[in-house]
Amino acid sequence: MKAIAVLTSGGDGPGLNAVIRSVTRQALAHGVEVYGVRWGYRGLINGEISPLTSRDVGGKMGYGGTILGTARCPEFKDMKVRRTALRNLHQNGIEGLVVIGGNGSLTGALALNEMGLPTYGIPASIDNDINGTDMAVGVDTTLNTILDAIDRIKDTASSHQRAFLIEVMGRDCGYLALASGLAGGAEMIMVPERPGPPVEEIAAAVSEAYVHGKHHCIMVVAEGWKPGTRAVEEYLHTYKDDLGFDVRVTVLGHVQRGGRPSAFDRLLATRMGAFAVEHLLSGESGHMAALRGSQLEPFPLADAVAKLRPLDMRLLELSSVMD
Repeated sequence: MKAIAVLTSGGDGPGLNAVIRSVTRQALAHGVEVYGVRWGYRGLINGEISPLTSRDVGGKMGYGGTILGTARCPEFKDMKVRRTALRNLHQNGIEGLVVIGGNGSLTGALALNEMGLPTYGIPASIDNDINGTDMAVGVDTTLNTILDAIDRIKDTASSHQRAFLIEVMGRDCGYLALASGLAGGAEMIMVPERPGPPVEEIAAAVSEAYVHGKHHCIMVVAEGWKPGTRAVEEYLHTYKDDLGFDVRVTVLGHVQRGGRPSAFDRLLATRMGAFAVEHLLSGESGHMAALRGSQLEPFPLADAVAKLRPLDMRLLELSSVMD
């Protein structure tokens, strides 16, 4: 290959710039030109493609977000739209593509690969719901951001003897809630993978924490859990005189996506970026870089997007012992 392109697609997260940097410098070291695609698949459709040099990515590894920009692009499911994207790549002499993103982004990479374009994926999703890899780029930093917030909220909760519902991201995956709740010593963790408990049981648990002399009650809720954080808040406020604790809600929201990537994420991003380029240039395509244990392995994109990564329910059982 003489030229490859790289894009970031879908939701942003810490570590994306470290991947872009690694892909660019590894390819340039092999004498391969690198092009950056602005605004993900939308930029691919609109032809927003320009060369990347070593200087362009210099000093960017510690930045949050993505220097290439990102966007949702549901229209990329249309075959005619993908044909336009392929035409734009070919007109720039681009022979391969590295896609950095989550399940939707990797699905797009698989579709292009099936149309004859060599592609390689890099799992980057703070939800950590991508099948085939133990960890995606951005997850570690996000967990540390959530954990820092839990620790801070616990300080004020103890000072005022309050119960807090802390809602974290994750769409329909409870990994962030489970991991941060377990690491943060939460009294309760609610994830979409396990229905319930009923709001009456949640209220009983809050009351029990008060009776047992605790100065706080921290409950971590995944945004995809039903009936949802607000429903629990309303119920607890209705019966607040019986609980002992005042109840507050903190929705962490998009603060979880930003910030400087952790050392773990910078290392993982650098390893995955270089891995993807090496394998793409060797003739392998239609795969993604996957962390299995401590090693990187190629994993078929078709298998990666076929299902979501399952939650380790043993950790949820462990959390019930540690509360």
